[in-house]
Amino acid sequence: MAPFSLMTAGVSLLAKSFSVFSCTHSLARCTSVLPPSYLITVKSLSSPAGAPPKRPLNGYMRYVVQQKPVMTKQHPEIKSVDIIRQIAQQWRTMTPEQKRPFEEASLQARERFKVDFQQYQAQLTPAQSEQQVLEKRQRMAKRKAIRKKRELTNLGKPKRPRSPFNIFMSEHFEEARGTTMQAKMKSLMEDWRNLFSHQRQVYMQLAEDDKIRYKNEMKSWEDHMVEIGREDLVREQTLSTKKKPATKKKTVAKKGAKKGTPKAKAVKKVTATQASKPAGKTTGRSTAKTVGISTKKA
Repeated sequence: MAPFSLMTAGVSLLAKSFSVFSCTHSLARCTSVLPPSYLITVKSLSSPAGAPPKRPLNGYMRYVVQQKPVMTKQHPEIKSVDIIRQIAQQWRTMTPEQKRPFEEASLQARERFKVDFQQYQAQLTPAQSEQQVLEKRQRMAKRKAIRKKRELTNLGKPKRPRSPFNIFMSEHFEEARGTTMQAKMKSLMEDWRNLFSHQRQVYMQLAEDDKIRYKNEMKSWEDHMVEIGREDLVREQTLSTKKKPATKKKTVAKKGAKKGTPKAKAVKKVTATQASKPAGKTTGRSTAKTVGISTKKA
């Protein structure tokens, strides 16, 4: 029994060594095709059961997912934003042959996503389909609002005025009690409620001053938006107030013209009557004179 067990142990050891040799050989072949930095596996982004399949990453995002852990491990002192910038710079300098593995993997994942999405759509009920459409509209509206807010920030739109409590919170946030955000906010609310009226009046006055600041800055900003042809960003209230003076002037001018015409007609009538009256008197006098002359002759 002992020699037989030794033989089986030797055969299993030989098989294990052969499997290890084959794995190392295949790994060597893989490493000869791609650089070592490309061999990091991407984490699975599969969606949970019952949820719609997630869209696949493009080639650039796959490269970022692979390179970010390596860069973070090599340079832990660098911020995440700077690491992403360095990775983006590396991607720009890469040749099409180096980008090809990531782009091909992205194409394969996209084809797989189409099939999975069709299967997911086929198993949905009409109510679930309507809910998906509603959620998609909400997501699109949220993205649109984010893009608009970013655009307004880039165009330099003034910040809205702060409330008295916001001013109080910004001044006393660091010294507030508590370690978490919620605890600090709770303590600040309690301190705000415990303030005396004359203490609150200071922050209320600061808030009123901030409203005046916002009003003046918005006026100049909206005037600038009208100058550059972005009236779509101007509030309707300001546009209506700008159009009203012009319309008032026009209406006043029209009313003046309408009122002026009867007066002019009346003046013309008066002048015509005045001109006709002396002429009548002169004719009467002349006829009287002629009658008197004729009687004398007779």
